[in-house]
Amino acid sequence: MKIDLSNRVALVTGSSGGIGRAVAIELAGCGAKVIVHYLGNKEGAEETVNTIHNSGGEAVLIQADVTDLEQIESLVDQSEKAFGSGIDILVNNAGNLVERRPIADMDYDLYKYIMDVNLTSTVFVTKAVIPGMKAKGAGSIINMSSLAAHNGGGPGSGIYAASKGAVLSLTKSLAKELAPHAIRVNCIAPGFIEETKFHSTFTSAEGKKASIASIPLGRSGVPQDISGIVAFYASSYSAFVTGETIEINGGNNMR
Repeated sequence: MKIDLSNRVALVTGSSGGIGRAVAIELAGCGAKVIVHYLGNKEGAEETVNTIHNSGGEAVLIQADVTDLEQIESLVDQSEKAFGSGIDILVNNAGNLVERRPIADMDYDLYKYIMDVNLTSTVFVTKAVIPGMKAKGAGSIINMSSLAAHNGGGPGSGIYAASKGAVLSLTKSLAKELAPHAIRVNCIAPGFIEETKFHSTFTSAEGKKASIASIPLGRSGVPQDISGIVAFYASSYSAFVTGETIEINGGNNMR
């Protein structure tokens, strides 16, 4: 199966490393013109862009805080101008656990920031690309949830899990809302994916060992396990798929 995304413009939020980087490189490899977005890791984002360029692809770099509504508008405006075209593919990948903290110790500022990073960003980046997609008469939006949305996550990650559960529900609602405009909205729920900042920051060596031991396929995932599914969602091969979530967890949470 050869996925052809030639002349499509893709915005991948949070693509300076990990899953986002793999997705940006995958989409570029399928012919898409990619906007590589980052918040603070400029060096990592530049590495993503250079990898794409060295493979003959097209990519530009844009910095923005996707918890800030004005910066979201600027990000999408710059993205649409970068290749002289509206966005065809949006991957809402930006997200973060931020900090492990039990609900008993939760304060409003941390609660709000976790929700903003994971849910608010998804809502308002999506809102910003909708007019351009409507004008084109088509589009593909891919949201990133988590296994935590189903099982509540690990210790101290209750609000993160709740935000990712909200992304699942939002995906279904948006799919219904945007279907009349031929804009498809789907979701991915990754399980234990290594080579990411998430697990290098928040998961201990013992936790990693226990997680891998619980996976029927006997290994952790890697970012490339996610990126191929994103390309499928973005392509004509999934033309009759919307409002769905694909679980990528090695069989750890069969549904």
